[in-house]
Amino acid sequence: MNVKQRVFSGVQPTGNLHLGNYLGAIKRFAELQDSFDCIYCVVDLHAITPDMRVWGGPAELSRNIREVTAAYLAAGIDPTKNIVFNQSQVSGHAELAWVFNCVARLGWLNRMTQFKEKAGKDRENASVGLYAYPNLMAADILLYHATHVPVGEDQKQHIELTRDIAQKFNNDFAESIAANGFGEAYFPLTEPLIGGPAARVMSLRDGSKKMSKSDPSDLSRINLTDDADAVASKIRKAKTDPEPLPTELDGLKGRPEAENLVGIYAALSGTGKEEVLANYGGGQFSTFKGALVELAVDRLGPIGGEMKRLVADPGHIDAVLRDGAARARAIADVTIAQVKDIVGFVR
Repeated sequence: MNVKQRVFSGVQPTGNLHLGNYLGAIKRFAELQDSFDCIYCVVDLHAITPDMRVWGGPAELSRNIREVTAAYLAAGIDPTKNIVFNQSQVSGHAELAWVFNCVARLGWLNRMTQFKEKAGKDRENASVGLYAYPNLMAADILLYHATHVPVGEDQKQHIELTRDIAQKFNNDFAESIAANGFGEAYFPLTEPLIGGPAARVMSLRDGSKKMSKSDPSDLSRINLTDDADAVASKIRKAKTDPEPLPTELDGLKGRPEAENLVGIYAALSGTGKEEVLANYGGGQFSTFKGALVELAVDRLGPIGGEMKRLVADPGHIDAVLRDGAARARAIADVTIAQVKDIVGFVR
């Protein structure tokens, strides 16, 4: 097939969006919209995967879907230039996921490290959704024949699985794909777009752990809706070590908290870690933290304010999602129809 260069990605509506979500995903989404045909999804089917105690129930899920959408818009994603929608409004995601359940192999899913981490030792009690959700993730991407997906290092394994599923589908149905006029392959082998300096943002209290909304300490993260005083306080209280900032990148080895703060500054300023160290290396952390506070408040303040304004107008957000879903459905319905023909379903 003749494939257009298209980006697909999504964020789970699990509440309390933080700096890691912004730098690791949403900021990158806004940057990519000038170079690619972009589809940005609020992946609400994924949000119910573990169990209701984790995702908080229907009312909270609805709020969280609108909050993620507000974050997309506040970060500068243009819903008229791109497609912005929530996954559950397009049934093709679930339909294609079932086809992929029949294509993917247990051995592939058994190797998924995120299932092992989330299920823990009591795997027999884990939901089937938690086990099979990488197949739904592959369906999310391939439903739109996405050629690229922006991901952090920790998500590369899912893109590899998506490629494996696409390849096996193309192989399993090669004759039918050709007979239906799609050439040698139907699905593209999607490429990951690995993020920049702070694609993986760590906790402000422990540089060895990823920044997370589930951390019991609110001081571990900067929430996108934090006001200027809260942002400043959290950065000033962020864990560091007694040594001054190094002047070279090698000096950050073995210093996870220092590396994290330098990475955050680099990502917010759009520069490299080398440039940050050239400007602040050799100085005390207090000076650097002051500069980081100023930068973070300048960059995040307008986003948090716009998010609050948008969340207060749910009708507008819902209209954006309805329009995006209709445009996404127009693409997805074609894919589902073609897949049904390839597989041999009568329609």
